[in-house]
Amino acid sequence: MARIGITSSPIHHEGIALESVNVAYVDAIVRAGGMPVLLPVLKPKMAAAALEGVDGLLLSGGGDIDPTLYGATPIDQVYGVDRRRDAYELALVKAALKQNLPVLGICRGHQLLNVALGGKLIQHVPQLTDVNHQERERFAELIHRVRIDPDSLVATVLRTDRMGVNTLHHQAVAEPGRSLRVVAVSDDGLIEAVEHDDRRVIGVQWHPELLQGRKDQRRLVQWLVDEAESRHRLAEQAGVDAGPSPTSSSSVV
Repeated sequence: MARIGITSSPIHHEGIALESVNVAYVDAIVRAGGMPVLLPVLKPKMAAAALEGVDGLLLSGGGDIDPTLYGATPIDQVYGVDRRRDAYELALVKAALKQNLPVLGICRGHQLLNVALGGKLIQHVPQLTDVNHQERERFAELIHRVRIDPDSLVATVLRTDRMGVNTLHHQAVAEPGRSLRVVAVSDDGLIEAVEHDDRRVIGVQWHPELLQGRKDQRRLVQWLVDEAESRHRLAEQAGVDAGPSPTSSSSVV
């Protein structure tokens, strides 16, 4: 069974430090046939080791990313910044790319993926459009539609070039990072999805894990689990083909 690492959000409750993750991510991975593995925030130098135990990575939602990480001065509307989480997840992305792990970034995860590859963000979407992209009370509803590049991996995964999505964000991708291609936009022009040129990496601005009652929305998480399962099986096969190492000889003296 493929193991999918899910990034978590550090929180404090009654003076106790906790790691939090929306159970919707867990349920979506289980429904797709994967095994969720929660990844607490650690030091960046531990990122590569953390990923050795997983076959795929899901970058979850959460607070805003520190604008200084993409060369911007923070504005008053920026909130929920956690620099420890930012630093760790940036290291996770770099390690995941190096290990050729399949990656799915959702909302903040989509933005974090972009920043990790040198891209920039819009700090406050309402300054650019009259469309409300932060419909928190209607998280399980389709609020607006997105247009998807028909020649993209995202279109192949979703089996469509146009679909309805929910919307819970006040920030968005402004400029795509290195090797990232914009593959979906909203009707008012906001970037809604990116994908990597030569890695199995997708970022989406909406929250498919909150729309699991819809078959089309389930396909994104299913893609991640399927890609991770293929990688897992190849790794197992390589281990079998390699046979025992010289240091694991069963010779008895």
